[in-house]
Amino acid sequence: MITYAHLTEPQQELLRTAEEVAKQLIKIAAAGTPGRVNRPLITALAEHGLLGRMFTEDGVSAMELCLLREGLARYCTEAETALALQGLGSAAILRFGRPDVVAEWIPKVAAGTAVAAFALTEPDAGSDVAAMTLAAERDGGDYRLTGEKIYISNAPDADIYTVFAKTGERAITAFAVPGDTPGLTGESLTLLAPHPIGRLRFDGVRVPAAQVLGEPDRGMSVAMRTLDLFRPSVGAFAVGMGQAALDLAVAHAARREAFGRPLKQFQGVSHQLAEVAMRLQAARLLVHSAAAGYDKGAGPTTQAAAMAKLFGTETAQFAVDVAIQVHGAAALVDDHPLAHLYREVRAPRIYEGASEIQREIIARELFRAAQA
Repeated sequence: MITYAHLTEPQQELLRTAEEVAKQLIKIAAAGTPGRVNRPLITALAEHGLLGRMFTEDGVSAMELCLLREGLARYCTEAETALALQGLGSAAILRFGRPDVVAEWIPKVAAGTAVAAFALTEPDAGSDVAAMTLAAERDGGDYRLTGEKIYISNAPDADIYTVFAKTGERAITAFAVPGDTPGLTGESLTLLAPHPIGRLRFDGVRVPAAQVLGEPDRGMSVAMRTLDLFRPSVGAFAVGMGQAALDLAVAHAARREAFGRPLKQFQGVSHQLAEVAMRLQAARLLVHSAAAGYDKGAGPTTQAAAMAKLFGTETAQFAVDVAIQVHGAAALVDDHPLAHLYREVRAPRIYEGASEIQREIIARELFRAAQA
């Protein structure tokens, strides 16, 4: 039994709705082409009203985002990822875009008729964002972007990209770049988990100054504000997967017998599952605390977001690993749900800031507070 006593009834209802929608979308998710954008799935998320929850006039609530991601991930990771990428790819446009840019793209993204993407990582600039080399040079009233991005979700199929580029030695600017802009090309990549991920090439891509998000040379603050919102929800995504793994393991341990008795009667099994349940609940509370702090504007949330992402993703990896061990060889078959979760759970410990970067953020904030 999962305890959600800290949530309001509407929040608990949203979580239950996300879980029910996820169950209904499993077939649409399975019908998609691995490694490419599943547009029918995105449209279905909009038709069920979940995409629209992220695009209100006030912007997305971090808590609602976490509940949506946890609920979807528990039953359909593909639906969770499709929803999350729509939000991540367009959050900066909604918050920092000019009114005409917002009006052009946000209704389409919310309706599932346009696909959004967040383009930050480069071949030599992952965790070290300062090493970014994609250059945005002034060309009259426009900018010209030249360089590459890699491991970009929804690339190269997205209709609109939030792109970060160097506009000075220590300056980064954020742009909204339509996917059909001349000079912008790309290709898909095949990863361990078949998500829509790709590489983008910018060959003198012309972007009007009106498509700058926020202020010129202040793109790093745009990126960090977006990541502060989404990092706790990565933890929520992980918690949903971890809960799915625990559910499978508990059911298996209750029905599978060995040496004349159910697996659940072996302490070596039951105590491991108790440990998983405890860690998942702790991760869930950490995620929800970070989200609540963000929504209330309770000061800087970077450290809380880092803790939520770090503990949530590391806990989910532990949960899936234990569940596979409890199942034994059966979970290693390619079409087993735990084999799917094993592939899915690895990436969140890397993207949007690897676990090592989250620890660095937490430590930095500790010493900053001590000096203050």
